Amino acid sequence: MSAPDTIVLIHGFWVTPRSWENWVSHYEQRGFRVLAPAYPGFEVEVESLHADPSPVEKITIPGIVAHLESVVGALDTPPILIGHSAGGAFTQILLDHGYGAAGVALNSAPTEGVPVVPLSQVKATFPALRNPANRHRAVTYDFEQWNYAFTNTLPEDEARALFERYAVPVSGSILFESALANLTPGHQGTWVDYSNGDRAPLLFVAGSQDNIMPPKVQWSNAAHYRSDKTLTRVVEFSDMPHLLPAAPGWEEIADYVLAWALRNARR
Repeated sequence: MSAPDTIVLIHGFWVTPRSWENWVSHYEQRGFRVLAPAYPGFEVEVESLHADPSPVEKITIPGIVAHLESVVGALDTPPILIGHSAGGAFTQILLDHGYGAAGVALNSAPTEGVPVVPLSQVKATFPALRNPANRHRAVTYDFEQWNYAFTNTLPEDEARALFERYAVPVSGSILFESALANLTPGHQGTWVDYSNGDRAPLLFVAGSQDNIMPPKVQWSNAAHYRSDKTLTRVVEFSDMPHLLPAAPGWEEIADYVLAWALRNARR
């Protein structure tokens, strides 16, 4: 059977599908069909979400997952799934639900049951979580806050350019839900079956200098997968921040993960 010919790129919070613009053209030039679906309500431009953040306030994890499943499920053949940050968690969920030929999670947010909470992650999410009222609204980060979480390895002028190009408000309700997931009885929105032996191969990619989802989160998340019937791997790239889709050096990562996915994809 032929290798996958479609790649689905799943963005994270604080950004939109625009954050994948370099990868879309990069993979299309390689002959792949590339989709970068937006969360429901995120189909508008970055500037529109700043002017009217109500779509950010309204999104839910079940709504995002259902939308992504409708996009991937409509394809003729299973694609390669690549998700960044929260998109990495959604990639894991889609794989667990039987979608995709292979999955890649870049600086992934953890799925339910991963207890590692590094201090840098606490600092990166504190601007949103410090005020309980933020649970019911969109939260906008200023440049210093966003830079610490996303672009801490870059010169300030480059970091500011990326901030202006990609940054959008984040959903306070989803951040609070994620932060409390391990303390809430029953399965939450980001639950996956870590023993699922039918899941497609999964690669975690960690940026060594990521503050919001540091490498220890990736290693811990990967270690939760217990089945010996499927493939789970972790690779770490040195001196890379959280914003892997747009940080300098993204080309090396894009080529590496594509080669891995093609080599290990289920046919």
